[in-house]
Amino acid sequence: MVASKDINWLNVAILTVPPLAAIYGIATTQARLETLLWAVAYYFWTGLSITAGYHRYWSHRSYDCSFPMKVFLALGGAGAMEGSIRWWSRGHRAHHRYTDSPKDPYDSSRGLLYSHIGWMVIKEDPSKMGRVDISDLNRDELVMWQHKNYLWLGPLMAFLFPAIVAYIGWGDFWGGLFFAGMARLVFVHHATFCVNSLAHYLGEASYDDRRTPRDHFITALVTLGEGYHNFHHEFPSDYRNAVFFWQYDPTKWLIFIASLVGLTYNLKMFPENEVAKGRIQMQEKKIAELKQKLNWGKPLEQLPEWEWTKFVSACEKDKKQYLVVDKVVYDCDGFMDEHPGGRGFLKTSIGRDVSASFNGAIYFHSNAARNLATQMRVAKIVGEIPENDKAKEE
Repeated sequence: MVASKDINWLNVAILTVPPLAAIYGIATTQARLETLLWAVAYYFWTGLSITAGYHRYWSHRSYDCSFPMKVFLALGGAGAMEGSIRWWSRGHRAHHRYTDSPKDPYDSSRGLLYSHIGWMVIKEDPSKMGRVDISDLNRDELVMWQHKNYLWLGPLMAFLFPAIVAYIGWGDFWGGLFFAGMARLVFVHHATFCVNSLAHYLGEASYDDRRTPRDHFITALVTLGEGYHNFHHEFPSDYRNAVFFWQYDPTKWLIFIASLVGLTYNLKMFPENEVAKGRIQMQEKKIAELKQKLNWGKPLEQLPEWEWTKFVSACEKDKKQYLVVDKVVYDCDGFMDEHPGGRGFLKTSIGRDVSASFNGAIYFHSNAARNLATQMRVAKIVGEIPENDKAKEE
């Protein structure tokens, strides 16, 4: 049970008042098309200000930004009511440095609900806060101005600004407040929170599976492109979250398009060679896990070593149905009647080295045949095999 003194009541209000106000507004205020379109536009402005601004620019410095673009993102970020740039970026840098540990502000090991909103509701223990370097943010005049003025700037941009735009534009102050202000804010909040929660539970570990971040299209759709989170945690300085053209990442698109007109520049991309390495290593790991579930026969290094004379003795004296391919002894006793080429052909191969005929002199056996043969391994031959015991093409 969480004590009242451990609850951040300001954040509780920020998380509960907007949805309640939005419900009231939806029930009492006529929705106008202009207002709804403005709400959608403002959702993208404020949402992308978090993903492109707070996250990829100020937290990770994955690209450089012109001053007008910084102002655009700083004001939009304030309208998302998720704290100042300085506060948000400090927490996010700690998240990357201490992922999945008690020093991670959104520690996913504490459960989906905690990583979604619980971390905002429960006060953070100062003694457990992960240390990070934010000296660059402290030197940024715009960041510090926004941080010092956030208590009035946040509510202004989140609620009053969208209402005033709707009022001046088409005379719909209350619609602007409820739809573009309150309701829009609820969607922005939970879209961002899904990066801390859903992106650590849903999807594939495409580049590293030692920690919880995952890649998934659904999360990307919900979070304005932040859903390829496994890639992001592996390559946090990359301005992209999505590296393939078919992946949804409007944040990347905004940063790239802005670069075409000089608003952003020095876009950082991790070397493709290293990105591909991580992807291939995870694919190899998954293949290895699948292979472990299959019976590949006794490994060659574990087979007993036989001289050729022992093989001949087993076939002639013990009447074993053995043959040799590439110096490996196979027991065909249970396969004589199953051989696709017929029992007769296989019978003539017993007691002989049939490597040449098996590998193409008569018939080049398929991959399936070779896989099946792994179940029949008995031993491996050491030393020379007499030429007259090697099967010839017939």
